[in-house]
Amino acid sequence: MPDYSVYKDGEDWVTKRDDGDRASSRRSTQADAYADAKRFASNAGGGEVTLHGRDGSIRDKNTIAPAKDPRSTKG
Repeated sequence: MPDYSVYKDGEDWVTKRDDGDRASSRRSTQADAYADAKRFASNAGGGEVTLHGRDGSIRDKNTIAPAKDPRSTKG
């Protein structure tokens, strides 16, 4: 199950597979890049999507089904 990150690169928001060399997509908004990441992870059998803020810090992490959430708590 591949994991994806969404982060700011210049003027674009980038979706990149964590073990990849190139961006999977480049979008003008974070929401569009995040939607791409969720779709890519879901199509690959699930995984983790990490959403970074403008400053590069992690804003959110989500497990995309059908992957199993590594945490036992909800949320």
